[in-house]
Amino acid sequence: MRRLFGSVRARATVGATLVVALALVAAGAAVLLSLRASLIDQADSQAESAARKVAVRLAVGTAYDKLELPDGEDNPVQVVDEKGRLVAASDDLESVTGTGVSAVRPDPAARTPKPGTSKSPKPTASQKPKPTPTETDSDDADDADDGDDSDSESEAAEDRREAAEDAAEDAAEDGPGAISDRTRVSEGSARVDGETADYRFVAVRVDTESRGELTIHAGAPLAAEQSAVKTALTAMLIGFPVLLAVIAGVTWLVTRRALRPVDAIRAEMAAITASEDLARRVPEPDTHDEIARLARTTNETLAALQTSVERQRRFVADASHELRSPIASLRTQLEVGAAHPDLLDVPGAVEDTVRLQELAADLLLLARLDAGEKPGQGRVDLAALTREELSQRTGDRVAVTTELKSVEVAGSRGQLARVLGNLVTNAQRHTRSRVVVTARADGDWAVLEVADDGDGVPPQERERIFERFVRLDDARSRDEGGAGLGLAIARDVAARHGGTLTVDGAPGGGAVFVLRLPVAEPRGT
Repeated sequence: MRRLFGSVRARATVGATLVVALALVAAGAAVLLSLRASLIDQADSQAESAARKVAVRLAVGTAYDKLELPDGEDNPVQVVDEKGRLVAASDDLESVTGTGVSAVRPDPAARTPKPGTSKSPKPTASQKPKPTPTETDSDDADDADDGDDSDSESEAAEDRREAAEDAAEDAAEDGPGAISDRTRVSEGSARVDGETADYRFVAVRVDTESRGELTIHAGAPLAAEQSAVKTALTAMLIGFPVLLAVIAGVTWLVTRRALRPVDAIRAEMAAITASEDLARRVPEPDTHDEIARLARTTNETLAALQTSVERQRRFVADASHELRSPIASLRTQLEVGAAHPDLLDVPGAVEDTVRLQELAADLLLLARLDAGEKPGQGRVDLAALTREELSQRTGDRVAVTTELKSVEVAGSRGQLARVLGNLVTNAQRHTRSRVVVTARADGDWAVLEVADDGDGVPPQERERIFERFVRLDDARSRDEGGAGLGLAIARDVAARHGGTLTVDGAPGGGAVFVLRLPVAEPRGT
């Protein structure tokens, strides 16, 4: 299982598919619930409409046996009196649940009108039948055929019934014949013509003058709602898996295409590691996305690594070369001294040994700097440091002049003393008659300058002299010129302290080396 989901492509595909699946399930559930609620509302409206139509007819005094009830399959109806007895029901209704009344055949006793009451209220003026053409015409009416008389009488009866219903609706809020605006909704089932189905039932109350309060239960079938929900659910169960499969396939292909450059980068990096050829570079796609930036950054890292390795190799080669000369010289002197003791050059052997010691110390310091050794956080006064270091120097061929103002920096006292010593030694090696050391503050920077009046440094060489094992005067003897590490060490130490070391031409001729370091924070902050 871990291997199956070990690739970004697989995880992206599974993640995208799960997210879409959750969204589809949520959306599908919302659609089904909304569809079901809408169709149930339609069924409730249909049932209420059927119940109110029956209530209007009862309100105008229509007899139970004269009620025109809706088709039982579409709208099964029950009419119940205030004692809970069934007084009217749809003819084809066989059984019903959900209305609170299980009877489907009217109670004969309940249909008998109360003594002293009439079956229907006295018709109002609006309910009185209008004169028909058969009553007002003269002898021409007697000549009409029987079919025309029958149609006219039916239309007149229908007009009288509609007028009575309109009058009942107009008086629905006053006394007998009032139809309640409140309804009660329930859900159940009914058996009509041998078929059982689910229905939504709405109960409406009507107050009649001769029969008291009656309750009409009318139903509307839920077959349309159930069929629509089932159809939608079936479509979702078929369509959602297909859609998820398409999404998974598209995500897999798109992710594969997007990660193809990553595979190329990985393959090239593996080849570089196997061949140890740091000159090779990974392919950069012609896009401006994250993968292109990754490729460029990888190539920049490879370039920096190549430079570092080449520098390290060059350093090892130069160090070996520098060490070989004094070691060979010292060995020769010792071999001559062993064969001819009177010819032993003890001062020369000591000088070679000192040179080896200094070279080894320089190499060790460079190794620590390359390893990222951070300077200490002590406070160092450059003026005091300069006085102390110059007082300990011996053998300088030119006296050193100082112009010192107290300024403190944060760092390693030993490393900063090494920088000052290297700069003064370099100045003593190239000056003619004067070496000047200056310490001062320049805003947020502490400035230490070492100037000489020698030949100076050509502008095109002012950066190269800070490289390791670089000496501009190849004709100069190694004893006089040193190993070429002093200035490289000085610049590395300055960089580790957050400063800079540069060289420029001195105003009176020669060279001036400028060391700039951040001024230390005031005490107590």
